[in-house]
Amino acid sequence: MARYHGPVCRLCRREGMKLFLKGERCFTDKCSIERRNYPPGLHGQARPRFSDYGNQLREKQKVRRIYSVLERQFRNTVLEAVKTRGISGETLLALLERRMDNVVYRLGFASSRAEARQLVRHGHFKLNGRRITIPAARVRKGDVIELTERGKKATRVQAALESADTGAVPSWLSMDRQAKQRDVLENPNREEITVPIQEQLIVELYSR
Repeated sequence: MARYHGPVCRLCRREGMKLFLKGERCFTDKCSIERRNYPPGLHGQARPRFSDYGNQLREKQKVRRIYSVLERQFRNTVLEAVKTRGISGETLLALLERRMDNVVYRLGFASSRAEARQLVRHGHFKLNGRRITIPAARVRKGDVIELTERGKKATRVQAALESADTGAVPSWLSMDRQAKQRDVLENPNREEITVPIQEQLIVELYSR
């Protein structure tokens, strides 16, 4: 399985909204949505018409691209959410939010999820005292996340922390920037996932 390595701004244009895949660039006038807010390709400016299946597929692709999850990983996560007690769509988003790379991004250690994934792979973080290099690893309530000695010296981490908005950190994660460690206070809730996602469409897609 190969991960997408093409221009990520095309993905935002394809979904018709900012997916915040390029960090600070997404907040400037250079953002592709600000300049060309229509799908890429020869017929990008034509009026799109989607069937019910098309709407479900686009919603699935949007969420996959936001969290940078491969198709097989995503399908397995959906099946796990369906088998878990509760609302399947909300459970799916909670499972994705608990990914290590997403948590690193949410805490402000990185300017994008792609950067967070790379930092985790390079071993800049510890989970409950042990160095972790798996971006897809899930955190749980009570887990402790901290930088390794190498991570504390990383200029990218320091730059991200300096420009990070403390108010953007969700309440289920600790917000103290001065502390040497960050805590997972509780499991994520649907209200704090602000990206416009219709998760029920994804569940319906995989229920066909």
